[in-house]
Amino acid sequence: MADRRLQVFHAVVKHGSFTRAAERLFMTQPAVTFQIKQLEEHFDTRLLERGHGKLGLTPAGEIVFDYAERILALNEELESRVSELTDELAGTLNIGTSTTIAAYWLPHLLEEFKRLYPRVIPRVMVGNSAYIEGKVADRELDLGLIEIVTENPTLERRTAGRDELLVICQPTHPLAKHSRLDAQTIAEYPFITREPGNAIRDLAESYFEAAGFSQEDLTVAAELGSLAAVKHLARDGVGFGIASRAAIQRDLSENLLAAVPLDPPLHTPLEVIFPKDRFRSRLIVTFADFATETMQQLGVELEKRTAAALKP
Repeated sequence: MADRRLQVFHAVVKHGSFTRAAERLFMTQPAVTFQIKQLEEHFDTRLLERGHGKLGLTPAGEIVFDYAERILALNEELESRVSELTDELAGTLNIGTSTTIAAYWLPHLLEEFKRLYPRVIPRVMVGNSAYIEGKVADRELDLGLIEIVTENPTLERRTAGRDELLVICQPTHPLAKHSRLDAQTIAEYPFITREPGNAIRDLAESYFEAAGFSQEDLTVAAELGSLAAVKHLARDGVGFGIASRAAIQRDLSENLLAAVPLDPPLHTPLEVIFPKDRFRSRLIVTFADFATETMQQLGVELEKRTAAALKP
């Protein structure tokens, strides 16, 4: 029900460019430009300052943006409250997930949720856990599935379980013969690590530090931005990596990788996060409850499968 021109204007300001707003709204850039022009004609004044590749708000634009935020928030609340009078959930759900959850947990979650609520349209953004946490805190996403325990006071969190982290390497690698591995043993070999901000990288660094190893003590073979790349180099014998058990099920079943538990064990948390709003739609709460319960169940099944696969 909210004025489309206000929605487009709000998106342009929020994302800082016409191009990014068009992508977010699934519109063409000329269509976005037309909506902004229509809004400026309605108020008979310029709302945006364009120059040097940056967008800024005019004084009138600041007023319009402030009201647009409030109007759009009320519109969302209105739509949700009315829809909650019906039995069937519907609408768009903006979900952010870490890369591991997106690849190995989310497909099952969405399949089951869509089966229950076919009129819900999930929109998914993928990034490392720190990035997704920031997007949810900024209210650019409705909900996040991450692998860190957030300390942001504006966010509510629900624990959906945990995933064990394992050392992965080529099946013929010297580390593959061990039943368990401690930090001292693996620190002697080249380490294939992840990019800054990745939850597993942070956990691995803390694990080594707790054992008395600084980052300078480790031989880093590569720093990579994707789990697929880590697994590829590990399969080729470049070094060892650390990955969650959910991420390596197929590699284990096809004998492409060996996986060895750490001693002491290391786990990554699985968390569902969303803003601590006074008003929260039934759709967000329903998906949060569903994701929490489903991931807990999947975690138990996954632990059993991994234990069987790691048996000598």
